[in-house]
Amino acid sequence: MSKSIVFTEFKLPNGQLIKNRIVKAAMEENMSDESLQPGDSLLNLYQKWAKGGAGLILTGNVMVDRLAMTGPGGVVLEKQTELEKFTRWSTTAKVNDTKVWMQINHPGRQVYKKMGGKVYSPSDVSLDMGKLSDMFGEAQAMTEEQIQDLIQRFADTAVQAEKAGFDGVQIHAAHGYLIAQFLSPLVNKRQDHWGGSIENRARLLVEVIKRVKASTTKEFGIGVKLNSADFQHGGFDVGDALTVVQYLEPLAIDLVELSGGSYEAPAMQGITADGRSLNREAYFLEFAEKIASQTKIPVMTTGGIRRLPIAEKVLQQNVALVGIATGLATEPNLPNIWRTDREFEAPYPKINWKNKTFRGLAVMAYVKRQLRRVGANKSVLTNASPLFTLIKDQARTSKLTKRYKSIVAKQVN
Repeated sequence: MSKSIVFTEFKLPNGQLIKNRIVKAAMEENMSDESLQPGDSLLNLYQKWAKGGAGLILTGNVMVDRLAMTGPGGVVLEKQTELEKFTRWSTTAKVNDTKVWMQINHPGRQVYKKMGGKVYSPSDVSLDMGKLSDMFGEAQAMTEEQIQDLIQRFADTAVQAEKAGFDGVQIHAAHGYLIAQFLSPLVNKRQDHWGGSIENRARLLVEVIKRVKASTTKEFGIGVKLNSADFQHGGFDVGDALTVVQYLEPLAIDLVELSGGSYEAPAMQGITADGRSLNREAYFLEFAEKIASQTKIPVMTTGGIRRLPIAEKVLQQNVALVGIATGLATEPNLPNIWRTDREFEAPYPKINWKNKTFRGLAVMAYVKRQLRRVGANKSVLTNASPLFTLIKDQARTSKLTKRYKSIVAKQVN
């Protein structure tokens, strides 16, 4: 059997050598300990991914500000955070000659109201989730001082990640989080140099990258997760994505991951809000191929990839790396299995609810449940009830929210 292109090496612009083309893409884990740092079960989960054969592991999003969280149970890394647990995390994830990058993020307006804290956005445009809109806080337009503080926070977290032994960071500028909100013409209504034209809307991302690069070594990897499109009428689209990638060219970053969607239109789960249909597998390949053909920056795409032939198809379209999320949640050993079984397909949740919002929440709950089981050395549930899983997740979220508010209250006092 000839060697699959999936299992060939790839060298990034900064010289890092990835042993194969499979990347464990970021997922929302909510598996921090009581100090908002990586817990033992999270470390166990990452060790399984490393031993499972992935070439590069991207962590679930790590927050740059403990007062701005995507959800309770999230991990936070700030300038003054003790690094012992993070060093253990990177060491665990790097077994089996695996590289590990930390995804760093600020949620912006995508903050649950019950959690409180900072609900920042470029403009005072709150989330529109229909009947579920009240679940989220009211967006507050950022001041210049808050924007400058944010830029420094990304740099501080990157410095801490490098000190802790991570090989790089991925700056999250997709899925409707804060940097993506600045990129979006639907959310960013500013009239200053942070809004208006695509050049101005991309300024925050560019400035964050510049500060991170200036604060870390040249060997440290820097990537960006970018929407190929928001899949909302009048939103950020593929033409905008290509323009932003062209702005990133002179910054000499190492990797651009192309995904899509947001809480309002969860295209990362195959669900759009503008009527466009996505590929059944490799949702964003069409967009990634278009952008990859017009940039020197290595491109990775993620979304619905769970079979080896599809991964190979992605790599044959000028795409450098294949991101796999849910497939590695349901089968952490997937790369090793593919070496001997080309036809193996990673399990995937079959949830066909008509309500797109509830369907999206159920898929997220299913994935997080599998991650916790793997972290606890339990088998994956292939026939888990979507309704029970969602209810169970909501109960866990409520418990973690109370814990989070208690932690923050103690830190403030």
